[in-house]
Amino acid sequence: MKRLIFAVMAITLMAAPMAIAQKVNKEAIVAKLAKADSDSKDAKKAAKGATWITRGNAYYEAAEAPSKDIFQDMDYSMAAVALGRATAQADNVVLNGAAYTEYTYPMLKVYVAADGKIKTWVVTQTVKDGDLAMEAANSFVKAAEVDPKLAAKANEGLVKVENYYRTMGSVNNAAGKAGESAQNFLSAFAVQEMKGYTGEKNYDYLFNAGLMYVVDGETNPASYAKGAEVLNKALEAGHTDAEGNIYFYLFHAYNGQKDSSVRVANLQRAKQVLMEGLAKFPGNTLIIEGLISIYIDPENPVGDPQELVEMVDGALSRDPQNKSLWNSRAIMFDRMKNYDESIKSFQKVVELDPKNVQAIYNLGLSYVFKGDSMNDEMNSRDYRSNADFQADQKKVIEAYKPAVPVLESAYEIDPKNATVVETLKNLTFRLRDEEGMMAKYEKYNKALNELKAQ
Repeated sequence: MKRLIFAVMAITLMAAPMAIAQKVNKEAIVAKLAKADSDSKDAKKAAKGATWITRGNAYYEAAEAPSKDIFQDMDYSMAAVALGRATAQADNVVLNGAAYTEYTYPMLKVYVAADGKIKTWVVTQTVKDGDLAMEAANSFVKAAEVDPKLAAKANEGLVKVENYYRTMGSVNNAAGKAGESAQNFLSAFAVQEMKGYTGEKNYDYLFNAGLMYVVDGETNPASYAKGAEVLNKALEAGHTDAEGNIYFYLFHAYNGQKDSSVRVANLQRAKQVLMEGLAKFPGNTLIIEGLISIYIDPENPVGDPQELVEMVDGALSRDPQNKSLWNSRAIMFDRMKNYDESIKSFQKVVELDPKNVQAIYNLGLSYVFKGDSMNDEMNSRDYRSNADFQADQKKVIEAYKPAVPVLESAYEIDPKNATVVETLKNLTFRLRDEEGMMAKYEKYNKALNELKAQ
């Protein structure tokens, strides 16, 4: 889910020296809600659609009050004018893996990135307990029921509520509140299903909610089952994302339910989901990796890994120029520790895309992994003969050697790629006793130090 000097921020904060507090009149909004509730309980007033429109607008105002003046990627200098002076400021606050400056206000905390833009916020105080936005939505629906002539206004209100939930879904996602984000997206979808909503349904809300439940499942396992339910609902509606990643996320939703009483059935369903995804998106490497993980899992095997090999090779026979599929095949054999086949597949990727530095690097790394594997095997043996040891050592060295020219070709394309340079440095040091390798080590060691100094 990539910092941090705020000299500019200090200047922008001075732009609004007279603002002293967040501008939310909570008492007035609460009073407005009380009046709207009272009117809705009065038989005569409740018979008027306008009463419900007013109530809907009052609850919508209450829902958005803590953050109504800000939006994601807004310059904080602008927000400071609307929000007023923060009651506290803290630098280098890490939220969801990113560092921010945190500004505290009476009803929320705002998180600003190094570029001076608001990336997310956390509401710390609401105007009133409960799901205020859903109360607003229900009121708009009631307005159209009471007075059909107000259907257009009611729909406008529902669209506002939908957009509110969509925004909060994005905000809570950025704040690392995956479970709350999932519920926000589900609420956005629920509004679309309400009577009187006339817009086209956006099934991305289900996809996003399912994904957020899967993310939340990492710390709250109960969310995995919710994720499976929501993602299946999206698929049943005929919806997927352009890359087909929904199948990978649904696999995780099933596979993540470790303590489920139907664990075996869930694993088979996880396999089935990935199979369905692979048939529709044969080049999706996430789906391939998901299949690899369950096929080679020694504790919960779902089939012979050769089945997977046959599937991928079958897809390649139909589309032999598909470099994504060749890349998936390489990854598959890498996970199976069949480095010869992994090398062959990465070679094909490079052949199809000869300037792709990542593909070239992956090919070089496969040679390194093969050498590492042989070296590990050597270390596990009990040698009785120095001649046997030296013979095997020579085989290991010969296995490593092809990686050098491959990685050097990646370096020639992108000499500032620190990952490539560091790998070359380590590899040539490993081969330092071979002819010319010490000079190469010195070259790449110097290059890496220069990159780090930049």
